[in-house]
Amino acid sequence: MLTNRINTLSESITIAISTLAQELKAEGKDILSFSAGEPDFDTPQVIKDAAIKAINDGFTKYTAVDGIPALKNAVIDKLKRENGITYAPNQVIVNNGAKHSLFNLFSATIEEGDEVIIPAPYWVTYPELVKYCGGTVVEIETQDTTGFKITPEQLKAAITDKTKMLILTTPSNPTGAVYSKAELEALAEVLKGTDILVASDEMYEKLVYDGEFTSAASISDDMFKRTITINGLSKSVAMTGWRFGYMAAADAELIKATKKLQSQSTSNISSITQMAAITGLDGSADADIEMMRKEFAARRDEAVKLFNEVDGLSVLKPDGAFYLFVNIKEVSNDSLTFAKDLLAKKNVAVVPGVGFGSEGYFRFSFATDINSIREGIKRIEEFVKEFKA
Repeated sequence: MLTNRINTLSESITIAISTLAQELKAEGKDILSFSAGEPDFDTPQVIKDAAIKAINDGFTKYTAVDGIPALKNAVIDKLKRENGITYAPNQVIVNNGAKHSLFNLFSATIEEGDEVIIPAPYWVTYPELVKYCGGTVVEIETQDTTGFKITPEQLKAAITDKTKMLILTTPSNPTGAVYSKAELEALAEVLKGTDILVASDEMYEKLVYDGEFTSAASISDDMFKRTITINGLSKSVAMTGWRFGYMAAADAELIKATKKLQSQSTSNISSITQMAAITGLDGSADADIEMMRKEFAARRDEAVKLFNEVDGLSVLKPDGAFYLFVNIKEVSNDSLTFAKDLLAKKNVAVVPGVGFGSEGYFRFSFATDINSIREGIKRIEEFVKEFKA
């Protein structure tokens, strides 16, 4: 009864483990979960106030499929002000979260036989959506020894006459790696003279602790023309449940194509979310964003220190996002079994690295309070000692 297309999809391992952890917690077990990619902070009050006002003003009807003009202008102003890239309204569309943006983008551009280059480790959704759309995933493996970033030489070697797109994520989920401007420029040189698109997922741009964030589309005119910028407000201002994402591209025909698809699927995103998102984009919540960034940085430093004190484990200090990608190769090369046993024996939930395309690691989210982080790493240390015994 089901199509081959739907049968190619796997359930998101991050959502599956987070759901299991919630179920165990509901049963009364003392679960510490570090599996979810979600800030533990509440949405800033200034954004909630904007949503409440929209409701009270009766702003509850259908809107334009691609977003109300005021919101699209807020996106355009943000990209110009903060990222140095300029778009017109017909080059921008708002979606039901960045995952929806990616689904629409891949649906509009990827056909059977097209190759999509994805650096590993990667966010679990990328390869699943590519395969769903008929594309072929070409992975470029990276290691903690190279900062989990691809080199120009690796990119050049991965390109074939079937290459349609490169997916870049900076800062990275799950590693927190951030590409510098110079590193992006070097990758851009490799792409010159090709028709390869770049999907630049910049969801964690506000959560950079060391160095500076550079948007891929800002590197050069050539990169601007080939890059589709994907972003949203889920991580920066803790609006995960509001479902807001956006896509910007120099190719207005591409945006028009995704708008056509959206018109026949979800139509417009929530009218209330749109009004709240304007406030999330216009700088009104900048103080809240900085507060969260500083707290995440303190948690990162503490967690990195504690993990690197555990015999058998090691972790790089990430430059961005709110994840640690912990190396367990001295302990186990079966991250799925490791994670399952850790949850069963110590009530600690982490996501196995195999789900991100990199065996011998697990992802640990530090988007939770510092006391839980300390207790969680203590339990992991106990587990590792028992595992090695």
